[in-house]
Amino acid sequence: MITVQNTINASIDKVWEFWTQPEHIKNWSFASAEWHTPYAENDLRVGGKFKSTMAAKDGSMSFDFGGEYTLVEKNKAIEYVMEDGRKVEITFTETPDGVEIIESFDPETQNSDEMQQGGWNAILDNFKSYVEQN
Repeated sequence: MITVQNTINASIDKVWEFWTQPEHIKNWSFASAEWHTPYAENDLRVGGKFKSTMAAKDGSMSFDFGGEYTLVEKNKAIEYVMEDGRKVEITFTETPDGVEIIESFDPETQNSDEMQQGGWNAILDNFKSYVEQN
């Protein structure tokens, strides 16, 4: 598994809401300023499914990212299986500095582990900026 983490200077309730609500997901779930997420849906429950579309702003490329939840513990943890069978585990922990998010995921085989870690880190950095600025 590959792991990324960051600490968000916000309340656990705000972090959870911004992580899980589609109207917020569309504002942070992309790795660079050339990309955006024009669509997101989220059925946040065990057995529920989620999907978002990540797209290049110039229209040259897009892909859907989705999966099914296997664990949902409000303000604590989320686990899911992506459509390709890879697993993701996310924990949310309140600390004196804010909410620490630790996200671990099974790597895919097309890109290097370093590239995947960089991309997921960039998305987590976008999340941090979005939450702390709103």
